[in-house]
Amino acid sequence: MKEIDIDISHHTSDSVEKYLGDEWDYVITVCGGANEACPAFRGKVKHRLHIGFDDPSHAEGTPEFIMSEFYRVRDEIKAGFHKFYSEQIKPFLS
Repeated sequence: MKEIDIDISHHTSDSVEKYLGDEWDYVITVCGGANEACPAFRGKVKHRLHIGFDDPSHAEGTPEFIMSEFYRVRDEIKAGFHKFYSEQIKPFLS
């Protein structure tokens, strides 16, 4: 993310249990197999969506190829969520 000037160095990975008591408009799974393999989020959710992406941690090959897979998936996530926002969220904002 540093390559595109986004600092995530202070971000954390939290257990989903932390958020079960909250209400959410959207819960979106992103892993390629998450729609079939991940346990369901049991919290209060208005919309559950799955936008799948390859897991770049499974890439094999040269260090350059592996890094290029991380960049590729990062860019696909950005494009996928921009499309989602443009088509599903932005039209309903006042």
